[in-house]
Parts: sequence; C-alpha cells; structure tokens
Amino acid sequence: MRASSRACRFARSQLTRPQTSSARSYSVRVSQEHGPTSVSTVSDLLSIDRTLDVRVDGWIKNVRRSATVRFLDISDGSCRAPLQAVVDKHVFNSLPGVGAQFGAAVSLKGTWTPRAKPETAQPGETATFELSVKEMEILGESNAARKYATPESLRRIPHLRMRTPLNNNMLRIRSDVMGILSQFMEKQKFQQTHTPIVTTSDCEGAGETFRVEAGTPKDPFSKKPQYLTVSSQLYLEALAQALGNVWTLSPTFRAEKSDTSRHLSEFYMLEAELSFVDDMDEVMDFIQKLLGAVVGGLQQRSAWKELDDLRLHPKNPEEQQTVADLDSRDILQRRWNGLVHTSRWPRITYTKAIELLQEKGAGFEFPPTWGKGLQSEHERYLAESIGYDQASNSYLPVFITHYPREIKAFYMRQSQASPTQGSVFDCFDLIVPGLGELAGGSMREHRHGLLLENMGPDHRPGEGVLDWYEDLRRWGCPPHGGFGIGFDRLLSYLTGVKSIRDTVPFPRLYGHMHP
Repeated sequence: MRASSRACRFARSQLTRPQTSSARSYSVRVSQEHGPTSVSTVSDLLSIDRTLDVRVDGWIKNVRRSATVRFLDISDGSCRAPLQAVVDKHVFNSLPGVGAQFGAAVSLKGTWTPRAKPETAQPGETATFELSVKEMEILGESNAARKYATPESLRRIPHLRMRTPLNNNMLRIRSDVMGILSQFMEKQKFQQTHTPIVTTSDCEGAGETFRVEAGTPKDPFSKKPQYLTVSSQLYLEALAQALGNVWTLSPTFRAEKSDTSRHLSEFYMLEAELSFVDDMDEVMDFIQKLLGAVVGGLQQRSAWKELDDLRLHPKNPEEQQTVADLDSRDILQRRWNGLVHTSRWPRITYTKAIELLQEKGAGFEFPPTWGKGLQSEHERYLAESIGYDQASNSYLPVFITHYPREIKAFYMRQSQASPTQGSVFDCFDLIVPGLGELAGGSMREHRHGLLLENMGPDHRPGEGVLDWYEDLRRWGCPPHGGFGIGFDRLLSYLTGVKSIRDTVPFPRLYGHMHP
C-alpha cells in the first residue's frame, strides 16, 4: 500500500508540476524577461523576427570593418548561414590577446534587433535582424586564416576540416539521414539492434580482416583469433530468429589495400534481416522503398536545403570553388529522380549482364567473363546504359541478381534454377551510376543440409568458429533474406561529394590512419 501511495503522489506531482516549452540552452540564451522560449541555437534565432535580449556563443567566421563598428559573422554549427553581430570598434579593439579573429570562440551579449533598412529597400520588404552587441568575451583564441583549401589538403587536418562550411554541412546531413532511417525502420516494425565489433570469424570469407591482439604470447586474451567485424549479418540472423525483422547501423572494417575514392577501411553499414520472406523480390522492393524514404525525408531537412542553396547561389570565390569540387546539380537531380521513381527499378541477372557486356565488345580493361566478379568499369557501363530513363531524366538504380556460387558467400541460398554455365545463388547487388555497388543482399540458406554443402569440406561440425551459426538451422529457422547498404557511399551518392572520404569526419584507409 505504501508503495502504491508513493506512486500515486508521484503521478499527481507530475501532473501539477508547471510545464514549459523551453528547450535546453545551447549557444543562444534568451533573457528570462521574455518568458519560455524554444530558441537555443543560431539557427533558431535567425528565424525570429522580434526584439530579444540574448547571449550568443559561437565561432567567428568572418570580420568586416567600417569606420565605427565591426561586423562579425557568428556560427554555432547549427546551420550554414551565420548570424551578423555588430560590435562597437572600441569594444572590439579592447579585447585581450590576439583579439577577435577568424575561428575564435566568443560570447556576445546584446539585443536581437532589426537592421537599418538600406535606401534601396522596397516598400513592404521584410526587415532582417542582427545582434547589436553590448558585451563581448573571447572564450578561445584563434590565429587561423580564412582561405579556400582543396579536399585533399583538408584531409590532412581532419580534426579541423569539419569547421569548413561544406564539411559541417555534410556532418549535419549525415545526422539527418540517420534520423530518417531510424524513423522509417521503426514505422516498418523493425527492431534496431547492436551486434559485436570484435568477432572470431570472417563473415564474407575474403580474408581482408583486421586482427585484434591482446595480452601476451604466453597469456593471450583469447585462444581463438579475434578480428574486427566485416559484417553484422550473421549476428543479425540470430537476432531475427527471436525478434523478427531487425536492423543495425554499425561500423565495419576491411583491411583492403584500396586507395580509391570509393573505399574506406572503416565505414558504416546499414544491415537488415527480413524474417519469413521466401521471395527475393520482396527484399529488393524493401530497399527501393527505404531509399525513396531517405530522399523524401532529406528534402525536408534544413541541412540538405542549405547544401542545395550553396550549389545554386555561391556567394564568393571560395564557395564557387567548393561547388566546383562537387558533382553538378543536374547529375544530382537525375539521381534523386531515380531514387523516388514510382516504377520498379530494373532487374537483370548476372548472366544477362555478362551477355550485355560481351555484346558491347572492346573497351573494357578486364574482359567480362561468366564466373568472375564484375569490375567497376562493368558496373558503370551497366548502370548508365540500363539505368538511365530519358523520359523522366532519371538514373534508376539497377539490381543485378543470381551471381555464380563460386564468387559469393556461403550463407546465400542456392537457387532452384540455374543457367547452363553453372550454379547460382539467390542474391543481388544494387549498382548506381558514378559509384558502382551501393547495396548487396540475398536470401539466406535456411536449410541445414544445403548450408553445410555451401560451407564446404573445410567446415567440420562441432569444430569450427561457425558452429553457432550452423546451429541456428536446427532450431526453427524460417526462410529469410537480408541486405547491407554502404552508409557512407549512400551519403556520397545523395550529396554529390565525389570522395567517400569526405562523408566521414575521420577517414580511415590504407596508408592513412591519422589522427
């Protein structure tokens, strides 16, 4: 009874406690005299068109001088557009140390007030606001210089490059896409899960794993070899047999000595498993629905709108050069048109793809041959020749299905019908123009005997690191399928940032592991 009484009193206290709509203060703090407010960032403040007494913390992005005042562009990272602060020159010049320079962290107190209208203002034109500063404090000095830097040079200082407008924009888009994915998967009744980073197996069987070593040779941490994961898939399959549909967005590692704009040694993969699915078309349809939802959601987010505005209206030579480093807006429009296209994306078998490549004849460095993997040049040709839809000016992603067993992983389901060239798996890759493979997936081999056949003679039941995975087939394993999407590649494709290295804050790749 006493516990019940306490619970009732607690419930009543929650109902009678005064409610407020105030957001947690971040960089902008509005005077309490104005009452509760949701303004907490520069982005919020820029949308306010009434006078407020505020304190603003942020970084100086530019300083302009006039005879009596200094104009500061202030950013807190919440948006690309800066806030304009007007500081009396005597206040500005009295600051200690090196003063208020580009990159310095500052705290400003003043009034958010309408700017004086220029003589050229049109009747009825809406007034823009600025911060009239009364007090100013340097929170962190800086002696950085503002100038354009190439993407290559910025990669040498990754701990600082996210302060540039484009890289800052990319990080906010990255955050937005993660939020959109979470919302979509929740609506689709998927459970988000976490899978191990340290594993004892190479899921893909390619041998491109990072070895994890701990302890000493005499006293090792583990008697079994340990690796950084190359995929969450096997663990997701175990989770799916308890939860149904599951997904994860987690780091993945490949010790692949590839130094291209499409490869990283540490990257993120969106992986999902769909339970009680026996038709691979269902898995491919789901991927199309998911990617369409990402585009639809991103179009509504401010970070994407700011990047699009940068493309359309670069304001200075620095921004013009930044835009020149990106894929054109026309190309991006074709990609987005394709991702939201209402018709099913094209689907062709690997065997048909080889025939099309061979019909083209010369022009490939690597001759297309049945039984061998598709090279980047092959994927580019197929994506552009099959995927382009002239009527809608769209680049439709292309599914290539049913690859030979010899070049795919053991966990894929054996196909009921195979071409004369050899046996194939029920699997697919999703390719897109300019990038190549964006996603891959398959039906999983749920039949115990056929899984053992796929695993081959090297696997001895009861003696291998994959005994637990084999064991799943003994305990109510239904037909199921799944897929993985390269998250960083997806961001590159969506935004037109040409190198995947510029979609992550600290890129890890062969020969480059700093800081």
